[in-house]
Amino acid sequence: MTTTWNKKLGSAAFCAAIAGALFASAPSVAQSQEIVLGAIVPSSGPFAEWGRANTATLQMVEKQVNAAGGINGAKLRIVILDDAAKPAQATNNLRKLAGDDKVLAVAGPLTSSAAEVTFPVANEMKVVSTSQASSKPGVAKNNRPWAFRNTIDEGVLGRTTVPYFKKAFNVKTVAIIYDAKDATAATVGSKIMPALMKENDIKVLNENDPLSFNTGDLDVSAQITKLKSLNPDGVVVSADYSQGVTVIREMKRQGLIKPVVGSTQLISSAILKAAPEIAIVAPATFYATMKGEKAEKFVKELQPILRSTSGLPKDIEPSMYDANIYEIVSMYIDAIKKAGVTGKPESLEADRVKIRDYMAKLVGFPGLGGPIGFNDDGDAIKAFYIVQGQNGAWESKVRGCSTAPGHPGC
Repeated sequence: MTTTWNKKLGSAAFCAAIAGALFASAPSVAQSQEIVLGAIVPSSGPFAEWGRANTATLQMVEKQVNAAGGINGAKLRIVILDDAAKPAQATNNLRKLAGDDKVLAVAGPLTSSAAEVTFPVANEMKVVSTSQASSKPGVAKNNRPWAFRNTIDEGVLGRTTVPYFKKAFNVKTVAIIYDAKDATAATVGSKIMPALMKENDIKVLNENDPLSFNTGDLDVSAQITKLKSLNPDGVVVSADYSQGVTVIREMKRQGLIKPVVGSTQLISSAILKAAPEIAIVAPATFYATMKGEKAEKFVKELQPILRSTSGLPKDIEPSMYDANIYEIVSMYIDAIKKAGVTGKPESLEADRVKIRDYMAKLVGFPGLGGPIGFNDDGDAIKAFYIVQGQNGAWESKVRGCSTAPGHPGC
């Protein structure tokens, strides 16, 4: 499916500036009539809000690039497929994009569950696939050299998140509840968070009696009743934002007003409305109120588009995953400019290798929240922030980095 556009772009000056910065001409693609990239997003299913917002973001990029003359005269086309957050469908999508649509590279899939089965196919078909959200430890590492993630391992993020949570709320005990059906949520809830709590001398009250539910469950009242009986100082909610909303609303209904800590999966404007009085702590590489010229321009440009997109909340804000997929496509375009990618059908295999090598060697790419590179595992080297959400807004509390201080990505 080829993207279409019928929305206003907003500031013409910003469009020209961002297009000039990211999409300058390169003689190597002058003879190509079209540059084709692919994307896999969950526009339906449990993560539909993220997927639809990702789609609008990609359409914005495509429009901006082509309005500025394309990539050295070649029109950009982004083929966007919906995997409905189903791993098998994501795999089929990648095969279609790589085999039928002959894309140069793929942005996505979004979930770790999908990435775990799709990344091996990317290696088989020798096409770069970069996830905008997967953060389960080891998913890219296990699928080198074609798999990348513009995200940070949740274990790395948690080593900064948990100490802040402990100090900010004087937490000595927690209870954990997690989505057992989601790959990232299950790993964070059953392995990463219990280990981090132990490292930080925080007692897990239900260590031997884990509380869980499955993606799509609408009633978690029994789990919250049991959790409330434990009377923890804080609660670990390991779930994506849509399931997190269900848990936090039930906590509010039962009067369990305790601070919540979780992974990047909780970062959403929607979750802040579930129970504004409950503090939520989570790590993020981008959030809508982030300061900085690039981040602020991105929000200013994308937010009105999202709010006028069918199927999205009228008060939605750009998410970390919108920023991540925007950066992924920007990296691919930079690779096309700098690595001698032609975009010609007869050069497809060589062009894909050039993009892979560009990604593997990338250092200091100008991302929305700062420089970006990739480590040997295929995960992003970039700055992150521990943010606290309460009363409807995220506020940055701690800045961290996915590698040692002083690296160009930090």
